[in-house]
Amino acid sequence: MNRTTLSLIAGTTALAAVTAVAALATPSASGTPAPGAAAQLPVQRTGLLCPAPSVSDIADTTYTSFTPVTQGAPSSGKAQLQAAPEQSADGTDGTQQSKGKGKGKSGKKTTADQPALTPKAPGTPVTGDTSGADTPALIGTADGKFAPGWTVQETTEIAAGTGRGLQGVTCTPADTEFWFPGASTAASRTDYVHLTNPDDSAAVVDVELYGKNGAIKSPLGENLTVKPHSSEPILLSTLTDEHQDDLTVHVSVRSGRVGATVQALDDKAGGDWLAAAADPAGSLVLPGIPKDATDVRLIAFTPGDADADLKIRLASPDGLITPAGNEELHVKSGMTTSADLGPLTRGEAGSLVLTPTDQSVPVVAALRVVRGKGANQETAFIPATAPVGARATAADNSAKNTTLALTAPTATAKVKVTASAGSDGGTAVSKTYTIKAGTTQDIDAPVPSGAKGTYALTIEPLTTTPLYASRTLTSSDPSGFTVQTLPNDRGLVSVPRTSEDLSILQK
Repeated sequence: MNRTTLSLIAGTTALAAVTAVAALATPSASGTPAPGAAAQLPVQRTGLLCPAPSVSDIADTTYTSFTPVTQGAPSSGKAQLQAAPEQSADGTDGTQQSKGKGKGKSGKKTTADQPALTPKAPGTPVTGDTSGADTPALIGTADGKFAPGWTVQETTEIAAGTGRGLQGVTCTPADTEFWFPGASTAASRTDYVHLTNPDDSAAVVDVELYGKNGAIKSPLGENLTVKPHSSEPILLSTLTDEHQDDLTVHVSVRSGRVGATVQALDDKAGGDWLAAAADPAGSLVLPGIPKDATDVRLIAFTPGDADADLKIRLASPDGLITPAGNEELHVKSGMTTSADLGPLTRGEAGSLVLTPTDQSVPVVAALRVVRGKGANQETAFIPATAPVGARATAADNSAKNTTLALTAPTATAKVKVTASAGSDGGTAVSKTYTIKAGTTQDIDAPVPSGAKGTYALTIEPLTTTPLYASRTLTSSDPSGFTVQTLPNDRGLVSVPRTSEDLSILQK
């Protein structure tokens, strides 16, 4: 692997350009006019991290890479995904065999110097398949025309056993702090937090657990070292002897950066990936609860010194409603709190909206959602998420198995949704939708003309009002599903407009 290249991975993005010398003096002092509004320019570099998909020998995993066409992006560039070997007990890199098949996979041993997937040109997805328990985590880098909004989806289907069903995760940039409300050390659960280090130096990480009574002492979660360009899955039950149904996991990085995602597997109710929740905030939106959900559980945590009191409302197709018997939730400081909301949506699209009843206290939250009953139950997670912003992107869609949910909690929003060309052919198609204030709509998303293979969806708000989104994938199994929230795809960055002011050299 090219260590120099990987050392340049930006956690999310790098500034697109510096176009002039910024004037350091105020306009009144220098006599020059004030700089204009910041320009939105395409990013130049993006890094993504994909966790090792499964420990099951019967797991089938598909990777889908997509970069939306972005005006002003460079005409050249490259992107690739390469193996991040799992750390072994003896300190070796533990590079594993990837059983590749299908497009985008070499079918050979996946090593640090051999790409696992090479994306196509912007506007067209590329897919790659692998199977078995030996697929490693992946480190992805993209620059130039591939960087703006680069999105990679990892989707795994497991026919039987712990965590059986459909599991999906959007590969994420590296960062220094993550919150995961909704993890568990219950006897029926097998939860791992996957840590991946994309950089040239080791990362030092703390993994903290918070249960219903507060912080759980866990010395084994302190000062964890993740070696450069490697990944480490940590079984939560090895960090504590306590069995708790609902935990909040806090990953904080003392030095370096990592990507972090929780894999939550249940013996009977399937499993899925639990992505990091949005940063602690006083008001939260958890979009896209499937209309046929049979059980919904809310898990919340406040990291501050004050308790939080939250008003619970459901954004339905007809507006905001208050669930009977679950009007409010009291979240004690430093303690994980949960509430069973039952079959909340009752056959209609819905999103949960949490707002403070009085004083605003920062909170993190997630939903554990179940479809099916008895032996056919399957589980997915919906963490609180940030709004779409300028644009969001979802890869790995098909006409029959994709549901796109859009939520406008405070004011009416207009949005354009574009279906890309298919991975094997087809022409992009766009449609415009209006989402009324306080509602959630499962929209009839466009499908590429002459679509072949899978395609991507990009969501671009045409109004400035907050819009939230999520995408649900279903499998051939009647209850198999996975949900990914769709925050901003980090394709654009604000670059201040500057002007040359040589007078500052005379001061």
